[in-house]
Amino acid sequence: MSWHAPRMGRKAGGFSLLEILVAFAIAAMALGLLYRVSGNNARQAGGLLQHERAMVLAQSLLAAHQTVPAQGVNERGEAAGYGWQVQSRPYPTPAGNAAPQAARLHELRVDVRWHDGTAERAFELASLRPERRPQPGEAIR
Repeated sequence: MSWHAPRMGRKAGGFSLLEILVAFAIAAMALGLLYRVSGNNARQAGGLLQHERAMVLAQSLLAAHQTVPAQGVNERGEAAGYGWQVQSRPYPTPAGNAAPQAARLHELRVDVRWHDGTAERAFELASLRPERRPQPGEAIR
């Protein structure tokens, strides 16, 4: 029986343990990065959904005030986890100062706030609205 030692010049088939460990380490790092990227995308999508809901709330509050009474608007409330405030102030125009019968304008500002985890977020929307003049015989509220 002769026992032959393997020759150094002969190439063995397959991978060495070191090559397999390096391949697993690279795969683990790639999967970790992929996991973090997909997690960030999911968080951003959730944040965009909250921002979109705040925008829809602000638009609906703005649409509810087609005209502004002479005394202005100052309202606040909460809806579905969003705090909101609607305020108006007179908006000076050259025509309003020159002609008393001209329609007066008010800047109507809607501010919506909500909490996204530990951070407070806000969305603001503003528009100009005409002042509502009372009809003859109508009481001003």
